[in-house]
Amino acid sequence: MSDVVNDTKIPNNVDLSSDKKLQRALEAWQPNFINWWLEMGPEGFQQDQVWLRTAISVDSDGWAHFDYVKMPDYRWGIFLADKVPDRKIHFGDNIGQPVWNEVPGEHRNTLRRLIVTQGDTEPASVEQQRLLGQTCPSLYDLRNLFQVNVEEGRHLWAMVYLLHSYFGRDGREEAEALLQRRSGDPDKPRILGAFNAPCENWLSFFMFTYFTDRDGKYQLLALAESGFDPLSRTTRFMLTEEAHHMFVGESGVQRIIERTAQLMKQAGMSEDVRKLGGIDLPTIQKYLNLWYTLSLDLFGGEVSSNAASFFAAGLKGRAFEEKNYTEHTALNQSYTLDKYEAGKLSREEIALRNAMNEVLRDNYVEDSQRGLDKWNRVLEKEGIDFRFKLPSRRFHRHIGMWADVPVTPAGEIISREEFEKRKSEWLPTAEDEAYVKSLMTTPVYEKGKMANWIAPPARGIKGQPVDYEYVRHNV
Repeated sequence: MSDVVNDTKIPNNVDLSSDKKLQRALEAWQPNFINWWLEMGPEGFQQDQVWLRTAISVDSDGWAHFDYVKMPDYRWGIFLADKVPDRKIHFGDNIGQPVWNEVPGEHRNTLRRLIVTQGDTEPASVEQQRLLGQTCPSLYDLRNLFQVNVEEGRHLWAMVYLLHSYFGRDGREEAEALLQRRSGDPDKPRILGAFNAPCENWLSFFMFTYFTDRDGKYQLLALAESGFDPLSRTTRFMLTEEAHHMFVGESGVQRIIERTAQLMKQAGMSEDVRKLGGIDLPTIQKYLNLWYTLSLDLFGGEVSSNAASFFAAGLKGRAFEEKNYTEHTALNQSYTLDKYEAGKLSREEIALRNAMNEVLRDNYVEDSQRGLDKWNRVLEKEGIDFRFKLPSRRFHRHIGMWADVPVTPAGEIISREEFEKRKSEWLPTAEDEAYVKSLMTTPVYEKGKMANWIAPPARGIKGQPVDYEYVRHNV
């Protein structure tokens, strides 16, 4: 097991002190990161004591420490999962060859692009969520928001370490650029579309952490298979932290649904719970539609020569490549998909390697359904007929062959005129957004209290009670 050094400016298990040039470069980047955090991180809470977990090890047991900390003092570190002895590349054209511990020259630009794209998502989500603390439903939720935020910051550090360590001057410049782009900025936006979308209420936040962080899970799983071992080891440890982000989303949405069900029963099973200050089920479905489809786009186009090249080279595999597949070259195999071109729909077989984005999207869709099954069981238990559904993967797409094609959530192709007429049935309107925000104008900072529109969690965090003072906020 690798040794973790926690008593330095940058906690790490990569023996940073043995490379003074790299150490100086990262220590020079550190104050720029802190300046970004103070400017674009959670606004109004930088001096509060927050009960956070901090990574201190890569061991499966006791890898994190819980205590109060001010977020600017959080110990962001560099942690890679331990090396797998004699690890070999296990997919693509280089099967059986030793993994790379240095960047192969022929793959330098491609690897850098993969790392930068992944790295760019991390600060972007912090920027999207920076004002949410001012409308929080409880101290429990406020703490969970900040836990997600600081860990996205650590994931940025993970990618910056790779850029500084393996890509020389180009990597240092890319690391600086990661702090210069801004979510939603028309002049210097973040790289991927979903990370420029506004996330201005807690329903959006919970949907984001359920759906968009789940995309992150599958991108990390694919990169964890990489033949570039430092990238594989980095993403394997990131997955340990990512699980909590998805839990925040899944449980947060479920708690909203539970509270809505309670209010419906109070109202004689009326679906109009807005009169009682709840979020009605059709509105929840609209936000589900929005964030799920934005997240589907993050996988890229259905047919991709880039994805084929990544797989062939051994740079990015399928999720659980060794566990879930028996044939690892993906040669002489095909994938059948719906093709929409020039106004015509058909079924077409394409080379499997060109469908790697779609294979990963298949995994994502199946995994996403599990949360909906749990949410629907809440409604079933309460005797409510409504059921949440994942919309068609054709619906509301901006990337790939379905980009800007007018499609219903059921997958039916319709006219542009009909889509514009009916989209308010399927996606949040300005009125929906205004209503949801109106519920959250007054934050709940009192210990043990919960906003009216959400149910309390079943349990607290790490053995603490639900009414624990998770954030010592100076109002």
